[in-house]
Amino acid sequence: MSTKPFSIAIHGGAGTILRSLLTPELEKEYTAALQNAVEAGYSVLKNHGSSLDAVEASVISLENFPLFNAGRGSVFNAKGEHEMDASIMFGKDLSCGAVTSVNHIKNPVSLARMVMERSEHVFLGGAGAMEFAKTHNVMLEPDEYFYTNLRYEQWQNVKDTETFQLDHSATEGKKFGTVGAVALDIHGNLAAATSTGGMTNKKYGRIGDSPVIGAGTYANNSTCAISCTGHGELFIRSVVAYDISCLMEYKGLSLKEACDIVVHDKLVKIQGEGGLVAIDAQGNIELPFNSEGMYRASISNDGQLFVGIYGN
Repeated sequence: MSTKPFSIAIHGGAGTILRSLLTPELEKEYTAALQNAVEAGYSVLKNHGSSLDAVEASVISLENFPLFNAGRGSVFNAKGEHEMDASIMFGKDLSCGAVTSVNHIKNPVSLARMVMERSEHVFLGGAGAMEFAKTHNVMLEPDEYFYTNLRYEQWQNVKDTETFQLDHSATEGKKFGTVGAVALDIHGNLAAATSTGGMTNKKYGRIGDSPVIGAGTYANNSTCAISCTGHGELFIRSVVAYDISCLMEYKGLSLKEACDIVVHDKLVKIQGEGGLVAIDAQGNIELPFNSEGMYRASISNDGQLFVGIYGN
């Protein structure tokens, strides 16, 4: 085991997540899925792998789990289709890649990484992103792969109305369905990745903060790595991920201080509900949220596993 610090944190969405809304069986499923995902990334780090490989591994695990709104569990848009977004960033050189409004892509986070590594660009969308995916033989899946009864019923509730809704459970509580991961490797490199299926019944090719570098995802070796989950429009307006990095860089704040200001003060003032996972260059982890709960997990420098769902 290396003496240099390495750690990882992940999230599977935030919002009105109450004990009363989850059956013991469902709670067990979510807990296991979070643990599997954080361990997938941690095993990469433990074997001296890169933070970039670690966050991708964790997000792929979350995208493949149908209860999270990303990849396989993505919600339906107004046309009854799945439109997915993802982004990834490497703190060593600020390289990054993002995709938006893609469909049939099994793991959008891997496509985002491909944009970063195999194109001259940062952000590809829609038909162009799909053309790029096919050129690079990205794994595709048919519509049936992305179909889940839960998501279909959520869409039926608001179909043919002007209402869009944030991914939520059986009640009218909100859940911001996004998945993400941040990691520090033994080489001192930070990375972040985020992936989402967006909002149920969304129209007009709506894009949230998840694929927007600086809003939903950011990584810089000199400060921190951030992956957000929340009301996308407000996270974009607040440039949340970059704001935390800026507070650390220009004001010399600690990761905790910067996260507290952005999540519990700045976002609250504009009714920006949600949370994020964050990690700094020393491997310190923060998992702040201003909603009722956030699906989250982390493994710290000392190998301690933490899995949480609800607020205090």
